Amino acid sequence: MSVEAMDELVRQVAQKVGISEDKARVAVETVVNFLKEKLPAPLAAHVDTALGAAAPAIANLDVGSLAGSLGGLFGKK
Repeated sequence: MSVEAMDELVRQVAQKVGISEDKARVAVETVVNFLKEKLPAPLAAHVDTALGAAAPAIANLDVGSLAGSLGGLFGKK
């Protein structure tokens, strides 16, 4: 992921969730690293590229809704 894309994602998460950019950076890095560890190697190798390419869409991401949906996937309501 490019520095610019990472910074934009961090800003968006911080703004939409209402946390500091430092905390948002930790959250984003945690998710990215989790994906890289859990995905099959051929897919994990493309995580940074995919996230960099998705940077324009990140600005329109509804983080709150996404978090709720993901929580439901893991049994939280």
